[in-house]
Amino acid sequence: MAQRRGIPIILSSPSGAGKSTLAGRLMAWDPTLSFSISATTRAPRSGEVDGREYYFRTKDQFQQMVDDGEMLEHAEVFGNFYGSPMAPVERALVEGRDVIFDIDWQGGQQVRNSTLSDDFVSIFILPPSIAELEKRLRSRGQDSDDVIADRMTKSRDEISHWAEYDYCVVNTDVDQTEAQLKAILSAERLRRTRQTGLVQFVRELNAEFEGRQS
Repeated sequence: MAQRRGIPIILSSPSGAGKSTLAGRLMAWDPTLSFSISATTRAPRSGEVDGREYYFRTKDQFQQMVDDGEMLEHAEVFGNFYGSPMAPVERALVEGRDVIFDIDWQGGQQVRNSTLSDDFVSIFILPPSIAELEKRLRSRGQDSDDVIADRMTKSRDEISHWAEYDYCVVNTDVDQTEAQLKAILSAERLRRTRQTGLVQFVRELNAEFEGRQS
């Protein structure tokens, strides 16, 4: 059976459009999926654990990781820094495990310009409307009015980058969107160029033909 290289899957959206929920659903559907845990300089929220939701680092520690070339991508968002450590991602891809990135368009651009440029699949999640986007942000009950206003302002810039992605999905219904993401991933896994063991597999098939003819 042919083996394949893992896929880095970039999920981006304006805050509140559902990418984190959808990433969680994909991982529940396929437990072999890995999640790229980001490093961040923001303070942990209630219930968050270092190394599970994020690697929580000081600004000096974060900058040192960047200087040492340990980040696949990084960006400043709302006054805090976020980034994806490179080593665990590359290890997972070599082992044939797909990795989900829950990152913004800035991070997506950096990944596309990295050593993973030939591997990635990028998906942008759009909200059904701007009114619904704000409703979802408020329903989370995590942010002040000022923070929500900042997120809504930033969402316009985020959405302007939709055309840079391989796929765009409108998240009107989360179940339907989940099904669409599964279809995308299932098809991408079958790309000939991803199946690193396919050449040898076909050679073995041809050897069987030769054996039948002898």
